[in-house]
Amino acid sequence: MRNTMTALLATTALLTVPAGAARADTASPAKVTFELPAPTGAHEIGVREVHLVDAERDRELMVSVWYPAGPGAEPRAPYLRAAAAGYFDQGAPAMGLRPGQVDWAAVRTHARQDARPKGRWPVVLYSPGAGSLRVLGTATVEDLASRGYVVVTVDHTHEAPVVEFPGGRLEVAKPSQGLRARMETRLRDIRFVLDRLPTLDGLARAMDLSRVGMFGHSFGGDTAAEVMVADGRVDAGADLDGWLAYDVDGRAPTRAAVEGTARPFLLMGSPGSTRDGQGRSHLTSPSWKSFWERSSGWKRDLSMPEAMHYSFTDLQSFLPQLDERLDVEPEVRAKRIGTVDPARSVAAQRAYLGAFFDQSLKHRTRPLLRGESPDHPDVRFVR
Repeated sequence: MRNTMTALLATTALLTVPAGAARADTASPAKVTFELPAPTGAHEIGVREVHLVDAERDRELMVSVWYPAGPGAEPRAPYLRAAAAGYFDQGAPAMGLRPGQVDWAAVRTHARQDARPKGRWPVVLYSPGAGSLRVLGTATVEDLASRGYVVVTVDHTHEAPVVEFPGGRLEVAKPSQGLRARMETRLRDIRFVLDRLPTLDGLARAMDLSRVGMFGHSFGGDTAAEVMVADGRVDAGADLDGWLAYDVDGRAPTRAAVEGTARPFLLMGSPGSTRDGQGRSHLTSPSWKSFWERSSGWKRDLSMPEAMHYSFTDLQSFLPQLDERLDVEPEVRAKRIGTVDPARSVAAQRAYLGAFFDQSLKHRTRPLLRGESPDHPDVRFVR
């Protein structure tokens, strides 16, 4: 399906901003925006951005904390803040668009900015794909928060194309480390975030840190598995179309793939991250097979044959909307999100992830996880 490793990495790394690209003019008139799908849970939601400083490593991180919120009139939080939005727009060609067509800064989430949290909930962390941004998991994490979770999304500074810090300061990607070095940095990032969660003013009381899960897209899903092996605080994990390896063919497995886990884990794969176009599963990938055979806990391997790698991100929601108004390049749309029905794809991912964390962290039996469902015809159980 793709003839070179470079092409494969281009589908799994983020929508990279061209080297040397200038920031877009954020004062330009708004062109096109989009709406993320509304959360399906019973709770209103809030979000707070948090700036964390790891003095031991001389490292800064930005995280967003999403949570069930009490009543209020706070405005809806932006999808991307202005400085980051202008920079992100330069990567539009990777989405089949041209810079300047989308007003990213005008897009709003469904979460109220700095709303008052209510209740106390299990915690789920989210890590994005290699060279990607935490914002691209927004539709999924909003839905989890509306179902009764505190969800913490993490940007990995200097790997992500751009991270906006307080005051509009931007930190952009530095020359790429190898994947093993990136994983070590990510592992330390997530463990540091876990250390700091109990200290967050106004948010800590909303978190039940005796029940913690983690998931991610691509390398972020691999990060979730690696954290589970290294840190007993994470009780359940999910990997959305990651390699569980340091090579696309799964022959250089991560530590998690070699050791497996005794705690619940969900795998979801597509044909979009493989060399030959086969759906990634424990039957086709050596690293997934190793992880599967060495994991003694509850596990499921789900496949979406008509999806592609970025179907597991917000591109699944917003690219079809933009296509209706801007004529996204067809070959780019097909490469990014495949031919799966967008609304069904989003609904299925939300349903299965929600059921998985409900069962693993809230100990509620979810029949959806037993086998294929007519409600979600795009998902196959790999046995």
